[in-house]
Amino acid sequence: MPSFDVVSEADMIEVRNAVDQAKKEITTRFDFKGSSANVEQKEAELTAYADSDFQLTQVKDVLINKLGKRNVDVRFLDEGKIEKIGGDKVKQVIKIKNGLETEAAKKITRIIKDSKMKVQASIQGESVRVTGAKRDDLQAAMAMLRKEVKDTPLEFNNFRD
Repeated sequence: MPSFDVVSEADMIEVRNAVDQAKKEITTRFDFKGSSANVEQKEAELTAYADSDFQLTQVKDVLINKLGKRNVDVRFLDEGKIEKIGGDKVKQVIKIKNGLETEAAKKITRIIKDSKMKVQASIQGESVRVTGAKRDDLQAAMAMLRKEVKDTPLEFNNFRD
């Protein structure tokens, strides 16, 4: 029986490349000369450092620009609150969300069931497995989910025939 999985995962290799490019641009930009502006990555957590709130927004703009060029959806980013770390220096932790949350998974299954298509959806951990009798039905379900779900970046993988 044909099936596929609906997941929400960022490509961590592309995130690493975008962070490296952002670091390179920050070190060469004139408005960041002599400042402590920087971006660090630890697993699925980015930390942006700067000398002021305004400079922090500039660092985040550079980072988001580089992520966009690398085709990493910015909806994966979960920005924390801005913390003061001594003097005028500030930092902000930005988490990268991976996996579908239960609310989003329930929403996807509800959309599929309400569509009256000949496919079934079941929640399996941090993904939703969609099965159907025909490949065309599954492709129609993919198109419908791309159109209906706007708040969560979706990927379709593990397509089996």
